[in-house]
Amino acid sequence: VDRAARIFRALGDAARLRTLHLLAQGEVCVSEIVAATGEKFPTVSQRLRLLRTEGLVARRRDGLHVFYSLADRHVAELLANALDHAGELTGGSG
Repeated sequence: VDRAARIFRALGDAARLRTLHLLAQGEVCVSEIVAATGEKFPTVSQRLRLLRTEGLVARRRDGLHVFYSLADRHVAELLANALDHAGELTGGSG
């Protein structure tokens, strides 16, 4: 239960959910996340580090580039369910 609570805490931030939503489309390089969010590299890196610590994302290094993806199908399903449910509660506006 404590571990699940930490996961929900990590998911309890709109910016982190936006990052996970971006990763749900497929593997993305950190620089692409920075460009997509308009945030600074250190901000994105810190967010990804927290998500990785909680087991929500995986990373892969290719030379100088680091790519991130959702850790597994459980994370994808959890994210999809949360977004679907939020859409239902707000009349579909997500």
